[in-house]
Amino acid sequence: MMVESSSAASSPEFPGRAFTFGNLHLDPDDTLARGDEIIHLPPKELAALKLLLAHAGQILTHQQLKNALWVGVHVTDDSVSKCMSSLRELLAPDDCIQTVYKRGYRLFAEVHKSVANDDEERPRLVIMPFSAETNVEPYLGSSIAEETIALLTGDPLLPVRVLARDSAFSLAARGMHAQQVGEALRADLVLTGTLRSLPLHFRLRAEMIRVADGTQIWVEDMLVPQSRVAGLESELAHRLFVRLGSCDPFQSKPQSPASGSEQNPERREAYRLFLRGHHEWQTLQRHRMQDGIQHLSRAIEHDPSLYAAHVDLANASVIQILCGFTAPAQASEQVRLAAEAIPPYAEGAEAILPPMGWMRFHVDHDLAGAVRAFSASAHLPHETSITRLRTMFALSRHRFSEAITMLNDALQSDPYSPWLNARLAWAFHLAGESARSVAQAEHALDLFPDHESSNIYGAIILAFNGKTDNAIAVSENLVRRLPYFDPAAGVYGYTLAQGGRLDEARAILERLQWLSRERFVLSSLTATICVALGDTDGALAELQTAADSRCPWFFQALADPRLAPLQGHPQFARMRGILEQMENADDMKSAGDL
Repeated sequence: MMVESSSAASSPEFPGRAFTFGNLHLDPDDTLARGDEIIHLPPKELAALKLLLAHAGQILTHQQLKNALWVGVHVTDDSVSKCMSSLRELLAPDDCIQTVYKRGYRLFAEVHKSVANDDEERPRLVIMPFSAETNVEPYLGSSIAEETIALLTGDPLLPVRVLARDSAFSLAARGMHAQQVGEALRADLVLTGTLRSLPLHFRLRAEMIRVADGTQIWVEDMLVPQSRVAGLESELAHRLFVRLGSCDPFQSKPQSPASGSEQNPERREAYRLFLRGHHEWQTLQRHRMQDGIQHLSRAIEHDPSLYAAHVDLANASVIQILCGFTAPAQASEQVRLAAEAIPPYAEGAEAILPPMGWMRFHVDHDLAGAVRAFSASAHLPHETSITRLRTMFALSRHRFSEAITMLNDALQSDPYSPWLNARLAWAFHLAGESARSVAQAEHALDLFPDHESSNIYGAIILAFNGKTDNAIAVSENLVRRLPYFDPAAGVYGYTLAQGGRLDEARAILERLQWLSRERFVLSSLTATICVALGDTDGALAELQTAADSRCPWFFQALADPRLAPLQGHPQFARMRGILEQMENADDMKSAGDL
């Protein structure tokens, strides 16, 4: 099939933009100035600068720069380094280009962009979960789509803007077809596909749809041996480059975590286990999460260099703590082992920093180390696991405005993410903004009536604000669906107590307290049941247990309006002092660094 340029194509240099960075300003007509001084750049240095500016904060590899600057031309290996050295000299004394060891280059100055014409922005692309026919393992279609999203989102030279996974997948789960999803997300293009298993091959039929009129722009059929399914998303990403752009800056396929696995049975098996583990641990069901973690661990045994599996294992470990499935000390060790296994110069190494930072804060009480980790990964774009931990970190530090801003920013690109909508309601609740928290909680429940996050936060907020009948109904439905999920039980107990069903609430509290003798339980949740039952001493005891066990919800509980009756109690004040001491220690460390 003839490859044609799509109307969605755009230059990787993004013409039409003006940039201000440091003391320098680059106009849309390519005039570079420092104040009144005009700086003349040769064509290659100018093109390199525009690439770095368009992707400020992101690493551009030597190969990406080489392919983008010298399309189809053979040049020596040191051409990029010579070009960058020349560019640095011309920009001096402004020092804004960083060499990242064994990785490439990035522009680290604060960059302000303006766009001459909105039409010159990159088109918005939604990738739907691929449907899998009956003879294909259920997780495989959606996993390949998700890995394709991750691969393309992480590439700074892609000629389209790939929209976030959560919104596309949640809308698809509600039965919306491709064009409807595209319209809901205000996308220009939608990629959908079907995965079929043949006796010896997998066949992926991918089609690109123009949202405006539902026209099928093109169809690609990819037939690969079943032993090569691990590289299917790389092949798909490569074809997207060819289809959407006038040239492919890579001149070769983008590299997925499965790169090189086609000829290596161990790596093929590792990637298969990784895809399955990634799918399983996100279910929030205790046994399936444990199965997912086991799959990830086995993937690492088969291929220790599969760094995406290490990152996934770290994120899964954090979620297990948040759900009450694993004790913090045990999970923190898993996160540390994952971080130690990833070389700092490895592709995607920064993705381990958010779980590492979160663990340093909650388990180690090392705020300075946590701040360093989150700061070093601040350039990473919105992705479910990353934004979840960033906002949790801000909320735990009682920086509610910061968390609300982050959540609203993420919702701009991911408006139908269940947990983003629900977490925003929770942030309003912790900030003491009752009306906004109720409105946002009801909005999340309307959009996602059966999602765990909207049910948990929604039930808490509705019960606290007097809407106990609705809250009990929501939490009752959640407990019925997830009977072994401690947060569901804790929220149900709280809503029952708020609704005056005290004996039932006490029964749930006693069961959770009994379980805490055998395993880790989220004591921050049981503390709120105690307060609702009027047991202040019991609440303080549960909260102290949460502090001692490094419960992940402890610091947020200290700001929870539901625990307002504990305000003024000396023991509660001492617990609040833990966070104050950490903040003071971080301030002293920052002052010492200066």
